[in-house]
Amino acid sequence: MISMKSLFWTLLSTVVGGRALTPPDGSVLLDATSDVNGRLWRPQVHFSPPSGFMNDPNGLHIDENGIYHLYYQYNPTGLTGGNQHWGHATSQDLYHWVDQPIAISPPDPNSLIWSGSAIVDVNNTSGLFPNQTNGVVAIYTLNNNTAGRQVQEIAYSLDGGYTFTRYSGNPVINVNSNSFRDSKVFWHAATQRWVVVVAHSNDLFLEIYTSPDLKNWTSYECPNLVGIPLRDASGAIIPTSDDTYVLTVSVSPGTPLGGSTIQYFPGTFNGSHFTPVDDATRFVDIAQDNYAAQFFYGLPDGDDALLLGWASNTAYTNLVPTAQEGWRGAHTIPRRLFLTNSGQGGWDLVSLPANISAVFDPSPSGVIQNSFNGSGTVTVDLSAVTSNAYYFEVNVTGLQVAGPSVDGTDLGSTLAFTLSSPTTNESVSGGFLFGLGSAYLDRSHTNGFQIPLFTDKFSTTAGAVDGMWTLSAVWDRSILELFLGGGVQSATALAYPQEPLTQFTVNTHAFSAGAVVNVTIYALESVWSGNGTRTIPTSPVIPLA
Repeated sequence: MISMKSLFWTLLSTVVGGRALTPPDGSVLLDATSDVNGRLWRPQVHFSPPSGFMNDPNGLHIDENGIYHLYYQYNPTGLTGGNQHWGHATSQDLYHWVDQPIAISPPDPNSLIWSGSAIVDVNNTSGLFPNQTNGVVAIYTLNNNTAGRQVQEIAYSLDGGYTFTRYSGNPVINVNSNSFRDSKVFWHAATQRWVVVVAHSNDLFLEIYTSPDLKNWTSYECPNLVGIPLRDASGAIIPTSDDTYVLTVSVSPGTPLGGSTIQYFPGTFNGSHFTPVDDATRFVDIAQDNYAAQFFYGLPDGDDALLLGWASNTAYTNLVPTAQEGWRGAHTIPRRLFLTNSGQGGWDLVSLPANISAVFDPSPSGVIQNSFNGSGTVTVDLSAVTSNAYYFEVNVTGLQVAGPSVDGTDLGSTLAFTLSSPTTNESVSGGFLFGLGSAYLDRSHTNGFQIPLFTDKFSTTAGAVDGMWTLSAVWDRSILELFLGGGVQSATALAYPQEPLTQFTVNTHAFSAGAVVNVTIYALESVWSGNGTRTIPTSPVIPLA
């Protein structure tokens, strides 16, 4: 039985605005909207809110001009979840985001706008968009605190997703439940119907509905269902007789690592019923800080799926120290995903950074490359990178693996990367234990945030792909995203050093002389230009086509 996402947010009476915040510990918080570049933990290439609290991505889609729209769960008046709106930002490359006005607000003081999705109604199936092809419909959960009821509503946008009007016939789905939420909608071409998947979170099941017009829905049995390509080891698409889909389920609490996580289930979908390929439970990430991810709607058929997740965990999201900087919550970098057969347990969901080169520093000093043979150490000083954000790749070929010693005092062939602070000796690290067929990630040596719920070490199985071990990662001030084996395994982990991590080291041990280690480091440019100030505008900022 599948556990469902279950989030209970606490209202915070402290207000973010023209005055400083005073949390319970009495410390004075900084104005989050000023000097975004100067914050110790504020990500420079990951999206985070101008101020206040952000969690789940919502309504991800691409409009007719190729603009990416990101809506997100947003509390503009506090630093924990509570007063939930749909925040909004747009981008042409998935990294350089433009803050837009809040897109959808609660209709009354007793209601909250919870998670949902959005589509472009190109053919006006809803009848809400006569004489236009760019109408956007958002479907979301309205949570009424007084009635203790969760229903699915829709709102529509006549200006391409910038401003919304609530549909007069709301709610469009009401089952008189207090745990019925997180609606994900998409178009199923074979049946010419809209499909929405909704979670009955307390009752531990998903329900599938279909509709011809987004307003009238029919229930089927069974939240986030997406068509996805199937690829072989070379990346070529594998033809299949049935469309391949992935069902993702965000789970909280009670996950193996504590708090929240994302499960996924490959399978097929016929327009009303989803059939998984097997009974296995698989996880999108091996670490603790990727949750409530959504896929972008509107990608061309055959393209890899495109995903954003919330880079946090429900166990401690209301405790992380970025509140000292006036903000909480960030999203993962955008990831492209496809299914493949890795030989390590059937079809695996491959996850890789999407369009990461959009934030590479183009200067000659923006890339550092090094290679060596056998056992050795490479250390690179990155203190000149003002963003304190880096993307790095480490590849190993030609390795004759040495196993661990019988007494356990030597682990055999190992590779470790370390990002560290020369002043505080704090670090995050990871790498391969080749003789044990494993990879690991360690955030235990950062001092800005350590509580028992903040699991500090993670590991997984890892093997060579075509004779090569590959590792790539993004470090962005307080977020590490790690990709192993060309993305067959991935991890997202928050870490809060008290000084910037500016030294990068790769060390190999018990390597055969013929083994070749290639290391490449790319400096990443901050996406926040100028003086780094950010505010929520009062009118839409629509980019030129």
